[in-house]
Amino acid sequence: MLRGLALLFVAVPFAYSQKPPFDVNALLSLRRISDPQISPDGRWVTFTVRSIDVAANKRPQAVWIVPLQGGTPHSITRPDEDSQRARWSPDSKHIAFVSDRGGSQQIWMMDPEGGSARQVTNLATEADGVLFSPDGKNLLFTSSVYPECGADDTCNRKNIDADKSSPTKARVYTELLYRHWTSWQTPRRTHLLSIAVEGGTPKDLTPGTHDAPPFSLEGNDDYDISPDGGEVCFAMNADPVPAASTNTDLYVVPIGSGQTRKITAAPGADSAPRYSPDGKYLAWLAQFRPGYESDRWRLMVLERSSGKVTDLTENLDRWVTNFTWSPDSSSLFFTTTDRGRQAIQLIPVTGGAIRVAASGDSVLDDMQLTRDGKTMVYTQQTGASPVEIYRASSSGGAPLALTHLNDAVLDTYQLTRLEEFWVDSADGSRVQSFVVKPPNFRPDEKYPAILLIHGGPQGFWGHDWTYRWNAQVFAAAGYVVVESNPRGSTGYGQKFIDEINGDWGGRPFDDLMAVTDHILAEMPYVDGSRLAAAGGSYGGYMADWLEGHTQRFKALISHAGVYDLASEFGATEELWFPLWEMGGTPWDKPEAYAKQSPNNYAKDFHTPMLVITGEQDFRVPYTQSLELFTALQLQKVPSKLLVFPDEGHWVLKPQNSILWYKTFLDWLDSWVKK
Repeated sequence: MLRGLALLFVAVPFAYSQKPPFDVNALLSLRRISDPQISPDGRWVTFTVRSIDVAANKRPQAVWIVPLQGGTPHSITRPDEDSQRARWSPDSKHIAFVSDRGGSQQIWMMDPEGGSARQVTNLATEADGVLFSPDGKNLLFTSSVYPECGADDTCNRKNIDADKSSPTKARVYTELLYRHWTSWQTPRRTHLLSIAVEGGTPKDLTPGTHDAPPFSLEGNDDYDISPDGGEVCFAMNADPVPAASTNTDLYVVPIGSGQTRKITAAPGADSAPRYSPDGKYLAWLAQFRPGYESDRWRLMVLERSSGKVTDLTENLDRWVTNFTWSPDSSSLFFTTTDRGRQAIQLIPVTGGAIRVAASGDSVLDDMQLTRDGKTMVYTQQTGASPVEIYRASSSGGAPLALTHLNDAVLDTYQLTRLEEFWVDSADGSRVQSFVVKPPNFRPDEKYPAILLIHGGPQGFWGHDWTYRWNAQVFAAAGYVVVESNPRGSTGYGQKFIDEINGDWGGRPFDDLMAVTDHILAEMPYVDGSRLAAAGGSYGGYMADWLEGHTQRFKALISHAGVYDLASEFGATEELWFPLWEMGGTPWDKPEAYAKQSPNNYAKDFHTPMLVITGEQDFRVPYTQSLELFTALQLQKVPSKLLVFPDEGHWVLKPQNSILWYKTFLDWLDSWVKK
């Protein structure tokens, strides 16, 4: 059995106290590691590193490489470009990657040291998501094309030029979905294309008017190539109104020529297909309940010869978040979130007992195995350390860190480990929370505290690292930070998740009040008169809800929060979400929307509140925050509005991030530290 690493802290009081607090500048100096890929010959691991250039207000990415047996990692792409998604050729002699080094985002090829680089695609619609076919003959990639053009670059280029030269920029729509996350829908659709490794004319494998594969934020590719290189499996939502449907299905198509065939028929979501190395099986992630994006994710396996489908995790009451095949196709390694942690587990392809492969007070992910099955590579992060890459024996033994890109920064600053506690809510449900204390914490002192409420609402706080709501930055500013996982949080069973449905301001509010009671009664180092709460997305909704339902907090912060459920329904884009959560439309369920909507309690607003939003947010449109700020002002509640014209649901640009943290902490300091 493998053991995940936990960050250890040794008490060296004098040296520790001399380190500066971990602020937003330290946060932005970290290198953000992702996407480790083992070379087929087992010698190397490539990965992507995102750095933050505050002066240029950019977030460039580079491809790095490190020996699998350990050594000094280094970049193999140029610093003046944005390069990522490195994928090895089957013979380990070449790396395909995505880069803008030629002026637009295209597929490139290089050797393992970054030399002999050549451009493979030169498409007006650009390229992304590259994969090598297992036979090494073709590359599979995605491109946003005009459906009538497909892979015809001359046709696509002509349409792009016509759109650019049009004297009017008006948009006309006759159906949903017309915008998504931060982008308005255009006539173009994402298609899967294939091209010979030597280059040439690409072929459109998923022609038509649907996005195939669909847009995904989960980090799992929604397509794969069979081991013989002859077939491609991909996900697609073919429902007439994709804005109201989660029903992605899996399809297969020959990479040469032939008909597309649908191979799943369940009403929920099917995604992330992966062929077994021997080609006998296809595995994927599935949800059973239609329209519910937070239904339990299960690990499914199809025996291709017989058509037999098995739910491998039927008896596991946790979400499967990622998976990979063992090299001999006998089992699957997968990750699940449990009580603020994410472990790597293992199950036979035929089903049976699940065993833990690696775990700890951490979040583990991105696991891969060498071809001989003896070595596993994975990423690890904790609440006090960002992602690094580790190597371990698949038969057990201590892990070895392959990267230490952030050690120098972390060793320079003070960071504090997560602690946890549990409370009983009003109905007896157990609710877990995590605490991050200020550096140089003294139990005999009194500190202000901030209760952080996560988004989703089906998300969690735990032993992972975040750049947008970093508890270490808040703690370093002198606050006791409490991260609570109320009803709706993932990692506590599907029933715990489902109990938020239609009850956004009910049981989750009771859970948070129970946590607040614990803070005041069981944390003598917290000054109960200096307590604040803050959250984003659903956490912003709950901050809005707290505003009208309690005066226990001295200050509140709402980022991209849902304020008026009925008006938000008419302006958001993924309609399946409110349709499920509220049980229908506002005209079918007016009482449900009214009861759970914070705007109907504006007459009870009293607590000073900071409101933050991005104008490019199509998930929770920024008008929700404008409505909230208007109500606060008319109620004469001390309030401030921070609007980012160039941000969406998340604040990503470096200088905007600095302003976000500064405004956040200035607001707390002005009301809570008085």
